[in-house]
Amino acid sequence: MKFNILTIFPQILDSYFNESILKRAVAAGLIKIQSHDIREFAEGRHKQVDDTPYGGGPGMVLMVEPIYKCLKSIRRKKKAKVILLDPAGRQFNQKMAKKFSRLDQLIFICGRYEGIDARVDNLIDEKVSVGPYVLSGGELPAAIIIEATARLLPGVLGKIESTEYETFSGEKSDVVEYPQYTKPEEFNGWPVPKILLSGNHQKIEDWRKKNKK
Repeated sequence: MKFNILTIFPQILDSYFNESILKRAVAAGLIKIQSHDIREFAEGRHKQVDDTPYGGGPGMVLMVEPIYKCLKSIRRKKKAKVILLDPAGRQFNQKMAKKFSRLDQLIFICGRYEGIDARVDNLIDEKVSVGPYVLSGGELPAAIIIEATARLLPGVLGKIESTEYETFSGEKSDVVEYPQYTKPEEFNGWPVPKILLSGNHQKIEDWRKKNKK
């Protein structure tokens, strides 16, 4: 699966994507993550990507033209979706991540400054938010959606069971995870529940279902 990120800060997420699960998935050829610098498609010597809003108002607004040109430069796969990261968009959740994981490509447009020219709406398939709050840009939301989606792809986590038992994952985890413990058996007077040490898999499964929070 391919993930494309349109941003004016193309290196902002490099260190994050070069770690852990996502790094291994890229190395294995399971996913590809590519950032695109919107400034490269801006006009003029200064490569200006923003300007003052028509009608007045505070701040600067990202221009539609460089975003349009940047988007046009990206080769689209058959099953692709263009997403504008926007706090007013549909709130992202695990169900949405599952739908996205069935696509071949996700293309993210990351806003900055005071806003983005509303004509960008003509270029997108959907607006998505990661929560009811405002951030300085769409790069962090893009990273959240990429990780949540990529880890559902076959081979990314190694074992498909890893996703089945996780928070908000579906039939085997209706709400959130059950409590988990590891060594030592007792620490600071806090023991591991005896049932987890019993070796009785059915009782352990029943305990886990009962203790989901």
